[in-house]
Amino acid sequence: MLVRLIYASRACTPISQEQVDAILATARGHNPAKGITGVLCHSEDVFVQALEGGREQVNQLYARLLQDPRHKDVILLCYEEIGVRRYSSWTMGKVRLDKVNRSLLLKYSSTGVLNPYDVSGCATVALLEELAETGAFAVRD
Repeated sequence: MLVRLIYASRACTPISQEQVDAILATARGHNPAKGITGVLCHSEDVFVQALEGGREQVNQLYARLLQDPRHKDVILLCYEEIGVRRYSSWTMGKVRLDKVNRSLLLKYSSTGVLNPYDVSGCATVALLEELAETGAFAVRD
């Protein structure tokens, strides 16, 4: 059974591009063997990540992510059974949300800044869907 899990978190310290690259390298190294695909979106202090794969594998990864000391305030935005993957082309794609066109962010929020803590989970899911459809994810494997 395939599932999609989307969560948000806040960084405990400012996020450098080197840290994001290290997170992505780890994900890209481990995810294929576990059958996990997804995307990582980030701004200066907020992460939004979508994970897809088998229920057991996604749940185990999420449990590990909850213990990661690099972030806090983890909130589950969406967890659903899916028939097909949305992010099957990415072992872990990425987009830097502070570089996304502000009008797209305004479509889903009141401020034009990604803040998954102030919008519905559905709005964040819809934003990720639109980013995928427009090819906004920077790295494709």
